[in-house]
Amino acid sequence: MLIFVLWCILLVLCWPVALLALLLYPLVWLLLLPFRIVGIAVDGVLKLLWAIVTLPIRLASSPRVKRAA
Repeated sequence: MLIFVLWCILLVLCWPVALLALLLYPLVWLLLLPFRIVGIAVDGVLKLLWAIVTLPIRLASSPRVKRAA
């Protein structure tokens, strides 16, 4: 909503720039899409590595299950 309000203010102040921004926004979004996908993949790999590294600590600190004798 804030972006829309800012765009409306830009439209009032300088309508050619606002229309240019309106036309270029989808192109910029498409250009940045691969970087988002790579970022999601790298985030997943780093979370997997962190889970693997911290697994022994989590297993050692887990509460012991009492066995019935």
